[in-house]
Amino acid sequence: MDQKYFVTQQRLETLKKELEDLKGPGSEDVASQLAAAIQMGDLSENAAYEDAKDKHAAINKRIADLEDIIANAVIIEATKSAMVNIGSRIKVQWADGKKEFTIVGSQEADPINGKISNESPLGRNFIGKKKGDKFSVIVPKGTVECKILEVM
Repeated sequence: MDQKYFVTQQRLETLKKELEDLKGPGSEDVASQLAAAIQMGDLSENAAYEDAKDKHAAINKRIADLEDIIANAVIIEATKSAMVNIGSRIKVQWADGKKEFTIVGSQEADPINGKISNESPLGRNFIGKKKGDKFSVIVPKGTVECKILEVM
C-alpha cells in the first residue's frame, strides 16, 4: 500500500519544480562529471569518479522519492471544522503562554515556524481535539499541559 503525503498545493508545485530540475540540468551536470571522471582512467582509485557516482546515486534517490511523493500526494485544504485536523490552525494554551500551530503533512513541517506535522507526537496529540479540550503532551523537556483555545 502506498503511503499518502499530505501537502498544500503550493508545496506540491515546489516538489514538481524540484523534480523537473533534477531530471534536467541536475542530471545532465552529474552525467557530465561522471563521463569526465571515467575518461581519467583507472576507476579503482579515482576520487572524482567516486564523487560523481555518489552524486548520481543521490540524485536518482531524490528523483525516486519525489516521484513517489508527487504520485501519492493528498492536497491539504483549509478546513473550517470545529475539530483539529490536517490543515487546521490552532491556538493553544501552553505552559509558557499561548502558541499558534498549523497542522501540516510531514513534507511541510517547520516546527520553528509553528508548522507541526500530523505524524509527529505533538501533531498526533492535536488531531481530533476541539476547542476547550485539555490534555498532556510529552515534549523533549517533559510533559506539558495544553488546552485548545481556538480552532481556526
